[in-house]
Amino acid sequence: QVQLVESGGGLVQPGGSLTLSCAASGSFSEIDVMGWYRQAPGNQRELVATMTRGGSIRYADSVLGRFTISRDNTKHTVNLQMNSLKPEDTAIFYCKAAVGLRGYWGQGTQVTVSS
Repeated sequence: QVQLVESGGGLVQPGGSLTLSCAASGSFSEIDVMGWYRQAPGNQRELVATMTRGGSIRYADSVLGRFTISRDNTKHTVNLQMNSLKPEDTAIFYCKAAVGLRGYWGQGTQVTVSS
């Protein structure tokens, strides 16, 4: 079992920045992939950014150049630095961890971009 706790969401003006953090705990030796997904009202949950234990990164096209994912394999944490935020980035952001074939989700943190 893996428990994920997210933090760092909130309200920010367009053009602003936020950093999301996620910490994993539980019974595991290594986490293969950690990342962030988001779900806006009325939309499906979508990938934002993921990072493998070896450092391979994948970003959604919509966040390229604005968001940066990073992780600490020893602390089992993953962060998402979000810059140049837009109103369309408003969503609940979820942390996800993959251990083998199993995926685990955090409870989500709200990000609202509005003036």
